[in-house]
Amino acid sequence: APPGCPASAGEMPVDTLYGDWQARSDGQAATAAVRLDRHPEYEGVRGTITRADASVAQLAGDVDDQGTLAIDESRDGRRITGVWSGTLRLASCGREFTGTWRNADDDSTHPFTLTKTERTAEKK
Repeated sequence: APPGCPASAGEMPVDTLYGDWQARSDGQAATAAVRLDRHPEYEGVRGTITRADASVAQLAGDVDDQGTLAIDESRDGRRITGVWSGTLRLASCGREFTGTWRNADDDSTHPFTLTKTERTAEKK
């Protein structure tokens, strides 16, 4: 990792995950907008993902003890419909995660990249 940057997501304060992100997934031409905020019940995040087709799903998760970003996705607020599991890209200085998104409906997996947007970075 560059000097002054976290070597893993486990070294990042949870509030650095708050804000606006863009998600790109294998097989998807358009990016999806992700908004993560403080989870009201535990030290983690809660938010939404809005895909190009205007569908919105709820997100909730955290960084586990191994430094993996783990987020559950739900289209109806009750049943998990997708699971995000990603690691911090070291050269990104806390601004990019790569990993796998698993579709709970058919158990297919798709690589993803989650990148913090510039607008959010300017607010800090």
